[in-house]
Amino acid sequence: MTIHIFGIRHHGPGSARSLRQALETLQPDTILIEGPPDAESVLHLVGSPAMQPPVALLIYVPDKPQECVYYPFAIFSPEWQALDYGLTHNIPVRFMDLPLAHRMAIGDKGTGGDGDRGSGGQGGQGGRIGKISPLSPPSPPPPISPSPPLPSSLAEDPLSLLGKAAGYSDGDRWWEHMVEQRHNSVDLFAAILEAMTAVRQDTPPSTDPIEAQREAYMRKTIREAEKTGFQRIAVVCGAWHAPALSPLPPVKEDTTILKGLPKIKVEATWIPWTYRRLSYNSGYGAGIESPGWYHHLWEWGQGGQGGLLGDKKTRGLGDKETRRIILLSPHPPIPPSPTPPLPPSSLVPIRWLTQVAHLLRQQGLDASSAHVIEAVRLAESLAALRNRSLPGLFELNEATQAVLCFGSDLPMRLIHDQLIVGDRLGKVPPETPMVPLQQDLIRQQKRLRIAAEVTEKTLDLDLRNNNDLERSHLLHRLNLLEIPWGQLQLSSNKKGTFHEFWRLQWHPEFAVSLIEAGIWGNTVKDAAANIACNKADAANDLPTLTTLLNQVILSDLADAVSYLMSRLENAAALVSDVTHLMAALPPLANVLRYGNVRSSDTKMITHVVDKLVTRICISLPGACISLDDDAAAAMYDNVMKVNSAIALLQNEEHITSWQQVLSQISDNERLHKLIAGCCCRLLLDAGIFNADEAARRMKLALSLATVPPQAAAWVEGFLKGSGLLLLHDDILWQVLDNWITQLPSELFTALLPLLRRTFSNFSASERRQIGEKVKLGLNRKTASNSTNIREFDEDNAAVVLPIIAQLLGV
Repeated sequence: MTIHIFGIRHHGPGSARSLRQALETLQPDTILIEGPPDAESVLHLVGSPAMQPPVALLIYVPDKPQECVYYPFAIFSPEWQALDYGLTHNIPVRFMDLPLAHRMAIGDKGTGGDGDRGSGGQGGQGGRIGKISPLSPPSPPPPISPSPPLPSSLAEDPLSLLGKAAGYSDGDRWWEHMVEQRHNSVDLFAAILEAMTAVRQDTPPSTDPIEAQREAYMRKTIREAEKTGFQRIAVVCGAWHAPALSPLPPVKEDTTILKGLPKIKVEATWIPWTYRRLSYNSGYGAGIESPGWYHHLWEWGQGGQGGLLGDKKTRGLGDKETRRIILLSPHPPIPPSPTPPLPPSSLVPIRWLTQVAHLLRQQGLDASSAHVIEAVRLAESLAALRNRSLPGLFELNEATQAVLCFGSDLPMRLIHDQLIVGDRLGKVPPETPMVPLQQDLIRQQKRLRIAAEVTEKTLDLDLRNNNDLERSHLLHRLNLLEIPWGQLQLSSNKKGTFHEFWRLQWHPEFAVSLIEAGIWGNTVKDAAANIACNKADAANDLPTLTTLLNQVILSDLADAVSYLMSRLENAAALVSDVTHLMAALPPLANVLRYGNVRSSDTKMITHVVDKLVTRICISLPGACISLDDDAAAAMYDNVMKVNSAIALLQNEEHITSWQQVLSQISDNERLHKLIAGCCCRLLLDAGIFNADEAARRMKLALSLATVPPQAAAWVEGFLKGSGLLLLHDDILWQVLDNWITQLPSELFTALLPLLRRTFSNFSASERRQIGEKVKLGLNRKTASNSTNIREFDEDNAAVVLPIIAQLLGV
């Protein structure tokens, strides 16, 4: 009986390749992998042809889905290769880490997930134990609270200790050079075990009890495998844990450590994952800097799937160009065999820089085959100067920036985002355990032909098309469930109310949100309707209810509409504040105006809108009396929104009632001048006031009897939002010009900020035209004062009249 410890780095292609080779050589009869035993019920899905990494194990508490843990896997993850090898060869595979049923019951608060240091840092393979707020942006769930403080010696990455001892700037580069780019895996794992043993001997033990419990449970699992009778036991774990698993201490010590652990119920499933979520920037504890580059190393490195130039799985991206580059580069020519094996050292940099060139060409940047050849040569020269047999990503990036990007770092950002990190999204088999809500969403995605993609894309929906209309309903329903797969865009180049523009981007964390939303219903429609009714019960103000009603109608939830209308009527009857009534009207007006586009029944809403308009017109005059500046500014916004809403409704009775109340309050002397100017402008636009009446009211507002700040407020209310009125109405222009020129210099200085605020709301073209008009007026005035106009000579003019008449034919 032998136990073989394989200390690996999570998400390391070199570790994965070496582990695969070691397993092929060892041919174990069981494989124990560092991972949550809670997920063993779904491990068989790894062997499904439909399973395409990157994927993640999601383990959650059924009653509290927001309390969950992610365990991501990529094709180049050693654990994934161990799982694949075991299932392919019908070898029993088990996870051996401390079950999450215990860890989550204990309340493991480690910020780095499972605390593995095999990746070089405090983080490890596991995701985070924490909560996801449905209102927060998609991101890995935050930890419940910070980790217990570690000794200063542990605060440093253990791999950094080895890297610095070997003369490297950091541990990642040391591991990359010594392990990930290594071609000879003989004795690799023995060397890793020896190195990590030396580091642990010089490092004080961790004060976190979870780590001791985890390693004790790993040893317990190994002992159970021995008792079962397995003869060749392969143990795959983070390099940091390897020394703790051999030799095994007395059973009594581990039994004491594991005694009395609490336990809760958890469930496990697989979800698609992305390379972006594997990166450090995502906050993942065991994150890597370059998932896309690691995928490339796995495909084209020795033993990877792309080791053959003609491999069907990787053929397609620039094969002809790659062959040209190989022929022109200082490498052996391609043998005549249909699928000739080429040295991996030749393919890795060539294939990578070929992909870089393709990406740059897609963005309209110059990148020829000659550029690629020179970049390959430069990268290999840099590697030779640094005593390396192969160019690494650092050398390839330097060569790319110098040759393909002409020294600019801007294209490098694109390369980093699209290639070095990548946007690959995995897939899980249809038989993967899912909640009914998630199953319904997948069915609708297939039926409506709207794929969940990690890359951001824009979707233009024509609501006259039934399929597009149902797509819109689905996206609005998901937003009600606080799953923002799509963000509705307000602006577009197309006209009309039949178009919606969405920005779509799927995030893996939405899988947790779907599980959490499953308590509201088994279908997206039922869940959205139920959560809308629940939000309506919790709403305390009328504007919230009307906004929610608008969302429900856009989602085509008829039952929820009826319930919200009942809540809305009851709430409106109890509201006495006219500002709440005014804030509630615009969303309802949008529903009535655009409801027909969606074939929605809006008869119930019409009755509520009629009541709201009547109550607003009755209450508004009293609400506008004796307002201070802040209250007047808020009322101004409400008046403008109600005016737009009533215009949108196109109801003559509402328009007449609204114009009458505006005319009534505009004559009130106790009205704040900002509101008075606003009313005058709205009545002028509606044709109730003509230009002469507006000029008369402006003269009164700007007379010497009016306090200058109030006069400035009237001007702001009258002109706010548009300067075209001044440009085209010379009477109003002259009244305003006379008032400004007659202001004493002290008052002008005091009012200048108010006036500048008013004019700053004009568009740039309007401000320019106003300036030209002012300048033209000054020039005319100067010319009239400095020169005498010559008297008109009627006799000379009469001479040309017959000629003009002949030209005009009169």
